[in-house]
Amino acid sequence: QVQLVESGGGLVQAGGSLRLSCAASGSIFRPNVMGWYRQAPGKQRELVATITSGGSTNYADSVKGRFTISRDNAKNAVYLQMNSLKYEDTAVYYCQIRVLFTQTPAYWGQGTQVTVSS
Repeated sequence: QVQLVESGGGLVQAGGSLRLSCAASGSIFRPNVMGWYRQAPGKQRELVATITSGGSTNYADSVKGRFTISRDNAKNAVYLQMNSLKYEDTAVYYCQIRVLFTQTPAYWGQGTQVTVSS
């Protein structure tokens, strides 16, 4: 089993910044991909950014140039630096880890609320 714990959410004004952190514990195999997803009220959960254990990144078009994902493999942690936040970034942000090339299901964190005031 794998446990994910997110932190760093909160309330921020538009144009501000927040940094989300996610720490994974348990049986973590590589290669894997860690990522951030978000879900706004009344909307489906969507991908924000992912990063593989090898360092390859992927971003949603809506956050490119504003958000930066990074990870620390030694700590099994992933981070999301969010700059130039917009009202539409308001959502619950979830951390995910998925082992590549296996049938192992993805694991999710409990989510952290990010609220951007306009």
